[in-house]
Amino acid sequence: MPPLALFFRCGLFIIIPFRIFLIPVLYSDEATEELNAFIAGHRVAHIERKWIDQGAQSAYVFCVEYVLASPTRDGNPRSQLSRNQIDYKTILSPDEFTIFSLLRELRKELSQQQGVPVFALFSNEQLAQMVQRRCASKADLLGIEGIGEAKVEKYSEKLLATLSKFKSPPPSSELP
Repeated sequence: MPPLALFFRCGLFIIIPFRIFLIPVLYSDEATEELNAFIAGHRVAHIERKWIDQGAQSAYVFCVEYVLASPTRDGNPRSQLSRNQIDYKTILSPDEFTIFSLLRELRKELSQQQGVPVFALFSNEQLAQMVQRRCASKADLLGIEGIGEAKVEKYSEKLLATLSKFKSPPPSSELP
């Protein structure tokens, strides 16, 4: 059983497993490979890095918090994650995907400005629905599941400005 950290977030106690890695200044290749292999094989939630200044014995210490995932048949926990992802490039038309990408960039900028994760603002599914429905008003945005008055008031101006970059109207078969 890995060591566990107990956090209190959003009114809930969350238990997150973690692993500590020490990467010395001298002869760090093996330790670096071990850290990289661990990160590649796990769904990482957070990494914290600290410099320990001890002269020739100096090192970086990494605390890697990760999510326990049940391994798939091939033994790689990441395979299961990638199977559940949607490739919006195949679902959306080229014009729609261009606007979808712009919305994702806007979401990233907004999340960085506010210090919140991107998924706390809008999911990829919500962004895709904005594009597919050709949202042009606050009422259109409110018609998407999971988007309420507060988000519409806070973000509609920038979202609608990005969505207005469409060059063609939606095909009649795509109208809700």
